[in-house]
Amino acid sequence: MTSIRKIIFIALLCVTPLVYAQKGLDAPMTKAVMNVYKQLLAEDPTDYETYYRRACEYYKHNQYNLALNDINNAIKYIPGEMTDTRIEQHTLRANIYIQMDSLDKAMFDLNQAYALDPYSYLTLYQKANLEYQLGDFQNAKSDYTRLLRTNSRSTEALIGLARVAVKENNLGLANEYIDKAVAISPSDADIYVRRASVKTLMGNDNGAVDDLIIAISTDNNNTKALHELVKMGNTNYSAVMTGLSNAIRQAPNVGMFYYIRAVIAEYHFNYIAAISDYKKIIKENLYNYYGIYASLADCYYALGKYDEALDNIDFALAGSTKVKSYFVTKAKILRALNNNADAIKNANDALNLDANYNDALKIKALLLCDIDKHKDATALLGEISLNDPQNAFAMIMRGWILEKEMKQPAYAKNFYQRAIELEANNLMSLKGFAHLALGNINEAIDWIEAIVANTQQHDGKEYYYATCIYAWVGDYDKALDYMAKALDKGYANYHDWTKTNDANINVSPIRNFPEFNELLHKYSITFDRQHKKLSK
Repeated sequence: MTSIRKIIFIALLCVTPLVYAQKGLDAPMTKAVMNVYKQLLAEDPTDYETYYRRACEYYKHNQYNLALNDINNAIKYIPGEMTDTRIEQHTLRANIYIQMDSLDKAMFDLNQAYALDPYSYLTLYQKANLEYQLGDFQNAKSDYTRLLRTNSRSTEALIGLARVAVKENNLGLANEYIDKAVAISPSDADIYVRRASVKTLMGNDNGAVDDLIIAISTDNNNTKALHELVKMGNTNYSAVMTGLSNAIRQAPNVGMFYYIRAVIAEYHFNYIAAISDYKKIIKENLYNYYGIYASLADCYYALGKYDEALDNIDFALAGSTKVKSYFVTKAKILRALNNNADAIKNANDALNLDANYNDALKIKALLLCDIDKHKDATALLGEISLNDPQNAFAMIMRGWILEKEMKQPAYAKNFYQRAIELEANNLMSLKGFAHLALGNINEAIDWIEAIVANTQQHDGKEYYYATCIYAWVGDYDKALDYMAKALDKGYANYHDWTKTNDANINVSPIRNFPEFNELLHKYSITFDRQHKKLSK
């Protein structure tokens, strides 16, 4: 995977991050270090330095309660004259409290650290940022101003003052501050990312997109800029596409702009636009990368054009047989073509490259389920859960197989319940489907209606899931209403609409309805195909 594609997909993943803290603590080296700390503290329960170091380790692995307990002991036992170490301890505890959303307590510790060293630029900067976060704009402005007096070229202070000016509705002053910050470091890509954040705060999404594109042009490895551009695509897709189109008009031979636009379009189910850009790159030889053919395969697969998808993924694999995702894509395509034997072979090829690759474990589990090897399928889904304890699909699918195929409803119930108890409560948590499997109809409906009411994305996926929920509830009129909304918003995954049948996360109960096929016919241009209209 070349650097730009890798960065883009890191950015996509960052929109909905997952934490694997416990896995990190179970690493052999980490366990050995923690055992040493345990022995040292057994020998001297007042060893403040060991408490501090172990607190840092817990903090690094997102174990905030354990980190807090240790840093409290470190602060309790440290001698008063150890000023530098006390500053570090209070700063760490402040960061722990911030992660635990105890901002007032974090403010106390930052004030303690600042009192110990009133000349610390970093502490003052953290203090000002937290004051801003707490809505204490007057004190934040005072501290940012102190930073600026300490260093007249402090871009951090200027950006902070700009944010405060926006909150005070002084947009003219905010623009002055951010322009001064850019003038100080015009070749620094990060400064454009910061200015973009202020423009977003001002409601100037178009200006923010332009700044993010400048950041990428300045440094095409800038992960922050790509991440923010992808994230903004969730809330203002048109602004992102317009900004990228403007950049392409100004630099029509820069393949990177076409590629970024294509990836974001694909991510938001606008497969026809994505295919157009991918093909442009290939035709004009703007960007030499076999992964473009893999991306085309993904798009054609989503559009239900499996033969075109297979041709493209074969071309990608001809260029590189070391990319595990290519084998998974081919396995998915072959499954759609009912060629399960070859599909399983490709899933195994991916697992040979990475035995813990969840996408490969998932497609292989589904394939094994298709050929009635249900026990083996559940074992693979269990491996996914070990790799990613927050993977809702693995739990729901495992429960579904146990209930429907292996006739073990009691065991199935445990997995549905575990899915409901997962930390996340967003669209990808799939909690409504777990509730649905347990017969909790009202809870399932409440979940999806809350998602629909609060969504910031505008690509129709939330409406697609609402269609699934209501189809399985049996409220077919509501399901078809949400289907129309999903299609109108652009949810163009034809494979999902017509073929996906895994667990209850699909629209299979309404596929034979004439109204269902009429809607597909009405929006056939969305799928770049002619869909036959069925008569009632």
